[in-house]
Amino acid sequence: MEERYLNVSRRSQGRRVAPAQSRGDGRSEPSRRRDDDWDNDWDDDWDDRPRKAAQRGRSGVVGVLKGFYIFLVVISAIIVAVYIGAKVMIKPPEQNGLTPPSQQGGNAIPGSGGVSTVDPDATPAGLVRKKGVYTVFLAATDKAGTLTDVMMVMRYDTNNQTVGVVSIPRDTLVARQKGNPRLVYGGGGVDQRIQDISDMLGIPIDCYVKVNIKGFITLVDYLEGIDFYVPCDMNYDDPEQDLSIHYTEGMRHLNGQQAMEVARFRKNNDGSGYSDVGRTQTQQKLLVALAKKVLSWNNLTRINGFVEIFNDNVDTDLSLNEMLYFASQAVNLDPSTGVETATLPGRGDGVYRGYRYCYELDPEGTLELVNRLINPYDRDLTLEDMNIAKADKYK
Repeated sequence: MEERYLNVSRRSQGRRVAPAQSRGDGRSEPSRRRDDDWDNDWDDDWDDRPRKAAQRGRSGVVGVLKGFYIFLVVISAIIVAVYIGAKVMIKPPEQNGLTPPSQQGGNAIPGSGGVSTVDPDATPAGLVRKKGVYTVFLAATDKAGTLTDVMMVMRYDTNNQTVGVVSIPRDTLVARQKGNPRLVYGGGGVDQRIQDISDMLGIPIDCYVKVNIKGFITLVDYLEGIDFYVPCDMNYDDPEQDLSIHYTEGMRHLNGQQAMEVARFRKNNDGSGYSDVGRTQTQQKLLVALAKKVLSWNNLTRINGFVEIFNDNVDTDLSLNEMLYFASQAVNLDPSTGVETATLPGRGDGVYRGYRYCYELDPEGTLELVNRLINPYDRDLTLEDMNIAKADKYK
């Protein structure tokens, strides 16, 4: 961005156009004088010696052009100064530490009575945050706006301009000793979801961004749709949720409503389709496609519209300064090569305290993905750093 502004100033100096010369027929033609002729006129304009009328006319035009040139130089200088000032004033956000869990359970194995095996005030040994690496909880609510229907953790490495995104299935089993043990349920809102995930995966969460479905639809429409490959035939109707999803597999240009329907699809009315894991993979690909379009140069110029959509549809604990920091960094990110996504592996037939269809995470597979994509520390985590719950039995 700085280079672009500096080029404005250089173009202003290099594209000076000399005053038009009069032809015999009264029309004007562009001057073919050399740059040193233009420099002579520049000096003459500041000379107090008497001039002929023709010279006064010519220098009047030169004065206007020269004044316009000075204006451009001043504006360019202001733009560069403001940009440099903004870069200096925008400070990187603070990085959070790993906080002890707020609920009973600690590292206890579910079904063992909920006795914690760790000191809740203990600090994980040997864990040091990498500078410039941040973790963000990304969530999207359902149509009613009450459940965090989509949950992801993103790690943004501002030094290497890479992003790792891990989706967490909504029915993931959490080591709770009371209430519904599935991640999506229970009180506490976003704060509790963040605490559950942080405790489960052994990583701190620096901030969160929660968007509602309306905001997703509005953003896609504002970008005039996105091109997306629909992964399978979709035929699903649910009058209670006002859903009617009918698409054939293949590349399509989706508007906001269509993109939302594809994102929410899980299975057809006849039972075919894919599971929650398949849905999260589709959602990841949609987000990458959306990010590519948002970060394209043509759309970066439509910042006012993005701000309005953001204010109306997004809930976050990021300050304005922190949002400006991430925005200033993200213009250097290439979503085609710098973004990697995955879904935490596991099985969805777990039963815990009588609750069926709980998604039990695969410990080794989860550990590998967390270390590869979202670990903000300078060393790999171990299973001892995590609190992955285990089902009582399987259906």
